[in-house]
Amino acid sequence: ETPIGQEPPPSLLSPSFTPPSTPGTATPTTAGLRGVPVDSSIPSGGCGSKKPKLLPTLPEVECIVRARIPTVAGTEMFLHLYSNNVDNKEHLAIVFGKNIRSKSLDAVREGETEMDRMVRGAYTGRLFPGRTTSGIGPATPQEEQPPQASDQPPLVRIHSECYTGETAWSARCDCGEQLDEAARLMSLPGNKAGGIIIYLRQEGRGIGLGEKLKAYNLQDLGSDTVEANLLLRHPADARSYGLATAMLLDLGQPEVRLLTNNPDKIRAVEGPNREVVVKERVAMVPLSWKGRGGFRSQEVEGYLKTKIEKMGHMLDMASVPQ
Repeated sequence: ETPIGQEPPPSLLSPSFTPPSTPGTATPTTAGLRGVPVDSSIPSGGCGSKKPKLLPTLPEVECIVRARIPTVAGTEMFLHLYSNNVDNKEHLAIVFGKNIRSKSLDAVREGETEMDRMVRGAYTGRLFPGRTTSGIGPATPQEEQPPQASDQPPLVRIHSECYTGETAWSARCDCGEQLDEAARLMSLPGNKAGGIIIYLRQEGRGIGLGEKLKAYNLQDLGSDTVEANLLLRHPADARSYGLATAMLLDLGQPEVRLLTNNPDKIRAVEGPNREVVVKERVAMVPLSWKGRGGFRSQEVEGYLKTKIEKMGHMLDMASVPQ
């Protein structure tokens, strides 16, 4: 029973309600993320109505190197750099947690030495001065035992490069904030399943930085983000996610919880034959909407409004504090 005066918890029966009634529309500050169960195999599964253009087969990917990165937040992650047979870009996987490993990185390569394996990151445990083998040898004070694997799929964020939002302090979008928030959520002590940020080099929704800057000028002339792309004779969104699917499989993750406000992205990430299955969608609400810092600007509000009205993102601007 619900105590008198206390509201009952939100229903978990259907993901079809629009926020804020749907669980998973607020990114919490502590452990216990609540996501919306989704199923792209049925029309009512909460995965959007658009049919993404999927490649007939997944690209081939190979993890070339990984390295441990201690962060300014006091946590650490492993940065994986990938090559592929589709383009010459250096796509990345930012991995939180010690149980998530790359199959292609760990595979033995002809003629390599133990030092070669350690230098390219194909080692277990932790590197330390004087270490001579890539596998776990005699116990040392520096080496750590990996934590037990979680029964829950990891949190995953598919993030497309945004130089302006991540590096140039742009208030035209919330890309930098979303990247930081995804990393924070994946680093929470209660998140035993770990997390992966797939960082794809598809700037400007796939049109490149130069064309994106032209689109910004068109926005200052009165167009919204979708209209600006179309006026430049580009699709509203030219991104593809086959590389992300292939990278998730290489990292041994056939099931994931996806951090996104875009239900159409779910099917796009799963691959042509649902090689990866999204089990839950976890919303990413702008921090300023929740009164937790962040930033407000006329440009970002217009950007989010266009995402909601023209791209089907599941956010509720009616709940935004004025």
